[in-house]
Amino acid sequence: MTSTIISLMITFKLIGRVILFVIFTSLLSLDVGLTQSADDYVAKGRAKFEKGDYQGAIQDFNKAIALDPNNATSYAGRGFPKGVLKDYKGAILDFNKAIQLEPNNAIYYTFRGNAKAALDDPKGALEDYNKAISLNPNDPIVYLFRANIRGATGDNEGALQDFNKAIGINPNNVAAYAGRGLSKISLGQKASGCQDISKAGKMGFVGADKMMKQYCNK
Repeated sequence: MTSTIISLMITFKLIGRVILFVIFTSLLSLDVGLTQSADDYVAKGRAKFEKGDYQGAIQDFNKAIALDPNNATSYAGRGFPKGVLKDYKGAILDFNKAIQLEPNNAIYYTFRGNAKAALDDPKGALEDYNKAISLNPNDPIVYLFRANIRGATGDNEGALQDFNKAIGINPNNVAAYAGRGLSKISLGQKASGCQDISKAGKMGFVGADKMMKQYCNK
């Protein structure tokens, strides 16, 4: 089932970037209580990030941190564009600092978990996702990321449980149906798995047709 695992990882790598972008922009919309000058740089960093200027965003977050070195949001804000630029080790260092300053923020653990996953540290990623879920058990996105890690390491039963949980929280999450379909197929539940993939396609999931041809129409 290696091809199934790889497909699952690729699917969630793409989905994860979109999801994390939404989380990231929401995070930087919070009133973080920075001084005005530092807040200006945070706003500039966010704007540059949204335009795809990741290096420019990092520079602005550097300036925000220089003005207020004790604000977790600036470190997390800098960590995400580092991750997009594949500086995963640098991203982890920033998330570490954000967590040190705000140890009960589930988003920071999610960010760090994704960076660890990118560095092929599934154990570390799983620990961070577990912590994020303990802090915020009603966020369906983290269950998707944890399902991805579980599936990639062969824990298809655990992955299936996480996809079920994500769907229970948000029944309109198309990615969860697609992922659950692959997990079911990996567990020998082809008919039910293909139904999930088909449903994901009807809900607008890009790539569902390809998945159906690869796993179901043969």
